[in-house]
Amino acid sequence: MLKFPVANVWIGLFLTFALTLGSGTACSANPPNIVLILADDAGYADFGFHGSQVMRTPQLDEFCKQSVRFEQAYVSAAVCGPSRAGLLTGKYQQRFGYEENNVPGYMSQSCLPDDEMGLPLNQKIMPQYLKDLDYATGIFGKWHQGNADRFHPTKRGFDVFFGFRGGARSYFAIDESSPGYRAEDRLERGFGDYRESEKYLTDTLVDETILFIEENKSRPFFAYLSFNAVHSPMDAEKKDVAEFPTLSGKRQKLAAMTLSMDRACGRVFDKLAELNLDQNTIVIFTNDNGGPTDSNASVNDPLSGTKANHLEGGIRVPMLMRWKGVISEGSIYAPPVSLLDLLPTFVTAAGGEVDEEVDLDGVNLLPYLSGKESGVPHERLFWKKENRGAVREGDWKFLRYPDRPAELYNLANDVSEVMNLADQYPEKVREMYKTLFQWELSLERPAWQLQRKYEGAAMIRMDTYRKKSLPKK
Repeated sequence: MLKFPVANVWIGLFLTFALTLGSGTACSANPPNIVLILADDAGYADFGFHGSQVMRTPQLDEFCKQSVRFEQAYVSAAVCGPSRAGLLTGKYQQRFGYEENNVPGYMSQSCLPDDEMGLPLNQKIMPQYLKDLDYATGIFGKWHQGNADRFHPTKRGFDVFFGFRGGARSYFAIDESSPGYRAEDRLERGFGDYRESEKYLTDTLVDETILFIEENKSRPFFAYLSFNAVHSPMDAEKKDVAEFPTLSGKRQKLAAMTLSMDRACGRVFDKLAELNLDQNTIVIFTNDNGGPTDSNASVNDPLSGTKANHLEGGIRVPMLMRWKGVISEGSIYAPPVSLLDLLPTFVTAAGGEVDEEVDLDGVNLLPYLSGKESGVPHERLFWKKENRGAVREGDWKFLRYPDRPAELYNLANDVSEVMNLADQYPEKVREMYKTLFQWELSLERPAWQLQRKYEGAAMIRMDTYRKKSLPKK
């Protein structure tokens, strides 16, 4: 298996194309389609291609063999909504006041009504860039960027929306009489309500994605398959639960939901091949944050922590990228990357450029994958949630807390963040503390904040799922 960074040998006509990618002027004669598949709340270790002996993900395991696997892929936030805001804008979401807290604000404290919270309209997002390049754009599944109509996906650059506006809902049909029903949970096609069938939601979302691909097969398209799987509630189909008789409880249901999601991904891969589109389609599979072990029994091994904290288990995610004939198959890219990088990567591949005035935090990954750029995409990566913060600089990672001294780890030797080196390297602690603070000075004040009780609960969760010793070899 090839491991980056090394220069790939690009074949035939793709050599000239590759050389243009680093300059941001990719050939647009035959721009690639783009399919972005985002899982929700999956555990880092809960995939066969990451070594799981419990979860069955045969479709994604095969896809991994055709892809580059990113060994250190990070989200910009440890919870769903802000992570997706960073993904869509290519910017740290705190720069425009979207603190690492979800919308709507039922967990928040703000002068804004719940439905007034959302991804600010003055931020240009991924589908808008691609529409400017004549792409058809569609989103299928979870939106979670604001409930008000002005935040609606079809007003933010998506031609097609099939999904729900909120952050989580049942995988089975609901209506206004369903317990706990919220308006943002209902399925919509565009702005119109959709009469829900008895079909499992994961399958329905893929049905709609495939329909969009079929309808746009003769032009460049961007399909964003935004699963709510495997986020709670733990709704699984009986046929899939029966596949895991040795498991029980949430873990059994998670395995069933993961198998369903894997099968759904396989249907997308098969459709692209059937339509002879797979040769010129960039396909990404990744996840929006670390697994919340307490709520869905996910496993983030060998990483410490879970969703909602800045230990590696909250912010490091699986990521695979396939572009046949352009990206080396079955390879590994080792340096840290961010989901912020996807926007400039997609725009460049599509033949466009991002104005310097936009000042993105993400970078185009293509020259790094080709070996044209020999450095690393990021010297530093940052995270912030209320009084908590973190910065990664090279192999060093610094974490700041509201209720205890700061911590320092060397991830090259300690990916599980067990050996706190803060006492041994006080100068490094001071240096990185200042680095984090200087970055924070560039941010907007949060437009809404988490209720304090939830911030306290997050610290308890972190301590509960922190590794106490180095993993066994």
